[in-house]
Amino acid sequence: MARGEGAEQCAATLLAVKPLNADIKTAKPKVHKHRLSVWNKLCYAAGGAPYQITGSALGFFLQIYLLDVAQLDPFYASIILFLGRAWDAITDPTVGFLVSQSRWTFIGRMMPWIVLSTPFAVLTYLLIWYVPPFGEGNVFWYLVFYCLFQSMQTCFHVPYSALTMFISKDQKERDSATAYRMTVEVLGTVLGTAIQGQIVGGAPDCPIDLNSTDSNNETNINMTSGSLEETKQAYLIASGVICIIYVLCAAVLFLGVKEQKETTRKRSQLITFRQGMRMVMSHEPYIKLVIGFLFTSLAFMLLEGNFALFIKYALGHRNHFQNILLVIMLSGTITIPWWQWFLTKFGKKKAVYAGMLWAIPFMILIVSIESNLIISYLVSVGAGVSVAAAFLLPWSMLPDVVDDFKVQNPDVQGHEALFYSFYVFFVKFASGVSLGISTLSLKFAGYEVGSCLQPGTVTLTLKVLVSPVPVVLILVGLLILRTYPIDEERRLGNRKELQQILDSETDSESESSTLGSSA
Repeated sequence: MARGEGAEQCAATLLAVKPLNADIKTAKPKVHKHRLSVWNKLCYAAGGAPYQITGSALGFFLQIYLLDVAQLDPFYASIILFLGRAWDAITDPTVGFLVSQSRWTFIGRMMPWIVLSTPFAVLTYLLIWYVPPFGEGNVFWYLVFYCLFQSMQTCFHVPYSALTMFISKDQKERDSATAYRMTVEVLGTVLGTAIQGQIVGGAPDCPIDLNSTDSNNETNINMTSGSLEETKQAYLIASGVICIIYVLCAAVLFLGVKEQKETTRKRSQLITFRQGMRMVMSHEPYIKLVIGFLFTSLAFMLLEGNFALFIKYALGHRNHFQNILLVIMLSGTITIPWWQWFLTKFGKKKAVYAGMLWAIPFMILIVSIESNLIISYLVSVGAGVSVAAAFLLPWSMLPDVVDDFKVQNPDVQGHEALFYSFYVFFVKFASGVSLGISTLSLKFAGYEVGSCLQPGTVTLTLKVLVSPVPVVLILVGLLILRTYPIDEERRLGNRKELQQILDSETDSESESSTLGSSA
């Protein structure tokens, strides 16, 4: 705060000694109005929680819910997971394009999307976790409401992500707010994992305590009808609690954050969807950042989607899987501030290398050693450190790419949402493909729906899906990110140039308003 106050005093001094226009301009010092209070940052960060709470619940539990609770064939489950993610991916650039064309309203340009989508998102999310008595029609039920929820969630999250560029015009303030946001978002994943896991984990799913490592036993032990009904009820209760938190977070965001209007420069003329895509894809730093994080994000999404099944059947920790998932998320939450310090001290590219490489030894260790509950908890603590980096770094680096584009294309204004939406599009579409293929691979491995034991081929498949494949994806992503051209020198140069543009626009606006009042 002292550094910011010093800057304001310097600005006031320069205005005081400025000889020309002294009789026209007021003696009021020039104060940048883009500084954010801690309360503003916390309210902004709260808006990121709904996406992560629902995302972690769906990511960790939807696959196991469709297979073991709704008892769908793995083939149909893979279709739902793939088409749901693919539809979600398609809606991101579509909504991003529509948001970029939106006009300013009395509550902003992004806020109307957030407010109007919330009630529909809550309703459709609740219906995902309800098992209807349709028999074969259940497949259609889950597909429809999964896609509808993803659409409503996109209408919330794309404008919220783009809101980063409109809460402040100072890159340092945006980075600080992003750190708050990432902390709350990882906390949101903790809440989603804890609420869903602890409520669902308390419901019995098998009549006896089993160890899946003894799956060579050919006796097929299935879930009882009573325990299955209790599990269904537990999923509904968990989803209801998450819906309440969703609404509360949206209300805090709306009441505590004021969206800043764009600069006095006119927005560039409206563009078509194809023109927007060509504009975004022609920016080299953006392409390299997106492709690099595409591979690393796929690694963690593949791990997330299969980890509950892996803990339950491959490691045999049936009664502890929800606690192990919770430890991972808690570890990630605690280390977010440390990663923010690391990227500030050593730069964002070095933080990417350190954060992603940290996960590899733990991925290898978890499948290499004999199943041990204590070691599983220790590995989950170490893996959570990388989860924090995977959450923080992409969203911390995307504003740098947008700033770089603005410097190179000063006449193109008002299309920030496109950069965020296309990034999410690629990640979600690819994750849909990977989850669909991974679930389908369980069918070919012989996954038995409703069974408390799985054959050894399923165990082997789960080990491959949570270790070798993610490790390869991380390494490929890091090789691509080596070519990412925005280093610390270029990033600071962009920030300085944009600040000069902002200062000149502020001066012009002040002169115009002063001359207008004099006239």
